Amino acid sequence: MKQFVIAGTLAGALAVGGTALAQTPAASTPKAAPAEKSAQAPAEPAGKPPAARAQTKKAPAEQAGHEAPKAQPNTASEPEAPGAMALGTVRLPKGVKLDGKDIAAGAYQVRLTADEAKPDAKGSTEKLERWVEFLKGTNVVGREVVSIVPASEAKLVQKDAPPPSGGSKVEVLKGGDYVRVWINKGGNYYLVHLPKA
Repeated sequence: MKQFVIAGTLAGALAVGGTALAQTPAASTPKAAPAEKSAQAPAEPAGKPPAARAQTKKAPAEQAGHEAPKAQPNTASEPEAPGAMALGTVRLPKGVKLDGKDIAAGAYQVRLTADEAKPDAKGSTEKLERWVEFLKGTNVVGREVVSIVPASEAKLVQKDAPPPSGGSKVEVLKGGDYVRVWINKGGNYYLVHLPKA
């Protein structure tokens, strides 16, 4: 989870820096000394009719540009968070920690709760950072924060091959410090990162 927060912070800083750089005015070039006025009018560009030539000349106010970026409309709607539901059964290949307690490798049922993970997790949308419970039979052995990636945003974050629809994928991440549980349910992705026991 820390890796996602760090990556999100870095991406946000780069986006803000790029916007600030794009709004920096270009260095002005020194103006040439005015030449002596000749008796003839300046040459008009060839190939343009007089009406088109008139349109290319702009008033000084139009040439100045704007001071601040124009307001952009909000085109993306707020993603809908699913309600509490069973996400499926996963098999953990090694022991992990849930709620600070060690749990053994094995098969566990995963259930999404309606509880938002605030203030424990800060995602792009608080509604999409929730708690999941891991159950052995009917007993809850622990819970962890899950990041929900809506189907509309899945292509933006997907790098590996996703699990099949209705399926799951459990992987030990590089370095072996975390186990990623990746569940595909109803087109949404549910990602849980569990530290090793």
